[in-house]
Order: sequence, then C-alpha cells, then structure tokens
Amino acid sequence: MKSALRNAYYFTLSRYSLNPNPSLLHIVPFISTFPSLPSVLSRNHPFRSPLCATLMTGGDSDSPQTSPSLEKQFEKFRVQLEDSGSLRERIRAVVLEIESATRLMQASLLLVHQSKPIPEVLQKANSQINVLKDLYNKLAEVVRECPGQYYRYHGDWRSETQMVVSLLAFMHWLETGNLLMHTEAEEKLGLNNSDFALDLEDYLVGVCFMSNEMPRYVVNQVTAGDYDCPRKVLKFLTDLHAAFRMLNLRNDFLRKKFDSMKYDLRRVEEVYYDVKIRGLATTGDSVGDQGAQKI
Repeated sequence: MKSALRNAYYFTLSRYSLNPNPSLLHIVPFISTFPSLPSVLSRNHPFRSPLCATLMTGGDSDSPQTSPSLEKQFEKFRVQLEDSGSLRERIRAVVLEIESATRLMQASLLLVHQSKPIPEVLQKANSQINVLKDLYNKLAEVVRECPGQYYRYHGDWRSETQMVVSLLAFMHWLETGNLLMHTEAEEKLGLNNSDFALDLEDYLVGVCFMSNEMPRYVVNQVTAGDYDCPRKVLKFLTDLHAAFRMLNLRNDFLRKKFDSMKYDLRRVEEVYYDVKIRGLATTGDSVGDQGAQKI
C-alpha cells in the first residue's frame, strides 16, 4: 500500500515538472488501476496552482455593486444627451427649410449671369427674404429653450447662414453698388436680438463668398456689352480687400477665404486691363454709381 502511494506521488511530480523523469512513465498502467488515487490528488499539495484553487473553490460569490451616486450621475447624463439629441433634430428640421429657401434664391440670382434684367432677377430673389426671416425666427425660438447654449449648436446652421449672407450681399450690391453692412444683414434676417444674432465670422465668410461671384459676373457683363462693369467691380473689390486687411485674422477658414479674395481681385483686374487697352472702357470715377447696372 505504501509503495502504491509512493508511486502515485512520483507520478504527480512528473506531471507538474518541466522535465519529467522518463523512468517513472512505466508505472502509468499500474496507477490507472489504483482505486484511491483521486482522493490522494484532491488533498492540499504544494503543487496545486492558484488558478486551480480558485476554480475549485468557486471564486468570490460577492459581485460588485454600482455606487448609487455614480448611477445617479450617469442617469442625469442620459437625460441630458437625449434632450440634446431631440433639440438637434428640431434644429436640423428648420435648417433644412432654410437650405431649401436658399437654393431657390440662388437659382434666381444665377439668371443675372445670363444678362437678364436685374429688376426681374431681384424680384424673384427678394421673395425668399421674408421666408428666410420667418425660418430664422423659428430657429431662434428653438435655441432659446437652452439659454446660453447658442454656440453649442451654432455649427448646425453655420454654413447655411454664410451662404444666405453671401446671396444677400450680392443682391444688395446689384441694387446699390455698396457692401451690405452687418447690421443690415441682421435686420433682413431678423437676427438683431442679443440672444440670437448674426455671428460676425459668418458675416465675414459670407462676404468672401460674395466676392467669388464677382469675376464671373464681370466676364458675362463684358460679353453682353457692359464695358464699364469691370471698373465698378474693381473699385468695389479693391476697397473691400483693403478693409479686410485691417483685420488680424487667424490661420483658419476665414483667413483662407480672405486669401481667395485676392485671386478674385486679380481676375477682375485682368478683365479691366483687356477692356482698357482695347479702348472699350469708359472714363470717369465710380463714385456716385448707384448700382452695378442702372435699374
């Protein structure tokens, strides 16, 4: 009996050793027939691994409990995120309507490049201004539900507002030959309230977008026989570019759009030069001009 237990002990050593003794392998058939081997191996031996001991004992029965304060905090976060998502959906619905009205206005203004009568073009485009004003008032009511959160959601309507300003500025220039002021743009859109106003950078980017239309307008007007248009546009863009030079702009999107203005100015200069050397341009100063084209 003692010999059998000794052989079982040596067999256990051979299983846990990295270099088992081959001389002990001949006792395997004998040990497999030994009836009391499981009870021997089930005793606490120093060769049992900690993992095996943990698995055999069943582990810790106590599961970690969530802290009440932590659960309360994240429940509050959940409610805030759901409210924010619902508000963004409502904002986006209004912005889609603004985008639709802007496309209609832009489609009307494109006719000016085809030498259509300016009063007719402006009449169709002006019909969308009141629509945009109502939509911005509706948007302001939605945003006012979260006081002090204007710039948190501002990105949802930023690009659409910049496009609207560019179209309004172009229309204003066609009517008067002057730049649409920031306060005038706010008045047209009904954004003169302190809690929901026209962002300054949106206005400036919109003005830069408006300047991008000038070279195309000049080329089409010269093609239609208006040889004085390059002079008017050149003076306007020169003054506008000089005014922008007064600003200390960062290296951001607004600065990139301002840099593109000098290329618009250069293209207009080239058209004016071609008209001038051919003797087609009229002489005189553009001061006192009341529009890009007489209405």
